[in-house]
Amino acid sequence: MTTESTAEPLLDDDPGEAPAGIAPGSAADLATTRPAPTRAGVSLWSRLLRQGTANVLLLAAAVFWLIPLLWSIAASLEGPVQITADGWGWLPTHPTGVNFVNAWNDGNFSIYLVNTVIIVAGIILVQGVTVSLAGYAFARFDFAGKRLLFTLYLLQIMVPVTALVLPNYQTMSSLHLIDTKWAIMLPYFASGFGTFLMRQAFRGVPPELEDAAILDGAAWWQTVRYVYLPLTRPSLAAFALVSIAFHWNDFFWPLIATNSSSNRPISVGLALLTASQESGTQWNLIMAGVVIVVLPLLIVFLIFQRAFINSFARSGIK
Repeated sequence: MTTESTAEPLLDDDPGEAPAGIAPGSAADLATTRPAPTRAGVSLWSRLLRQGTANVLLLAAAVFWLIPLLWSIAASLEGPVQITADGWGWLPTHPTGVNFVNAWNDGNFSIYLVNTVIIVAGIILVQGVTVSLAGYAFARFDFAGKRLLFTLYLLQIMVPVTALVLPNYQTMSSLHLIDTKWAIMLPYFASGFGTFLMRQAFRGVPPELEDAAILDGAAWWQTVRYVYLPLTRPSLAAFALVSIAFHWNDFFWPLIATNSSSNRPISVGLALLTASQESGTQWNLIMAGVVIVVLPLLIVFLIFQRAFINSFARSGIK
């Protein structure tokens, strides 16, 4: 005796047969037979969406940052009548370069620029030696009080620069260095941030390289010079860039530590130009001074842009 199964199949193997009540080939039929999006496809679209959003935000931030710079350049090319009559124009109606000549002469920027180059170069050269040696000592040497001394170095990063103005001034005054370039440079010859950065970079160098150099008869300073520094050059370059930008624009301490134009940097010179009675209301002259101050750093960045980005990326600075 045989029996027939009345159960219907769970899956329909015929892809051409439409469900009951839906005409084959219709829009409803295509919708029911369309394959669901895969996880890889969803992940790709999500990644593209995040990347597009990030690019839009970065572009908006770049435009927002460029607005003051572009307006300063446009205002520096205007005449005194045009800038007060036309208001906040984006393009100069009658471009002229006489503002840069007047700002350069009235503000004594030739003296201030030379002073700034001397001050920044002196600080960077000494900092390159001190942060490298201190970073090497904290990374490779074991000595009593190492943790405490390194903690004190890190505390320097947390203390605002303005909080050290009074003790620095008293120290420079006791050394009879007020109103000299040394008064501006000496407090910055050591850097807690630079020491920490180089210490972390030196710790990433394999110690086997140092052991091989010692076996070859290298002294400790030769090990630093020929083994550690070439391998940690991106970190040192990144710190140098941050330090150059800071000291080029530093204003408060140089204003307090110096009194004469023969020792003051260009940032103080710009403030004096702005406060002078002759140029106090001439915004085109002031903006020309701003462009003169910013232009050297901007040119250096544009020339070495790729090297700058690589240095920051390899050193881990964000």
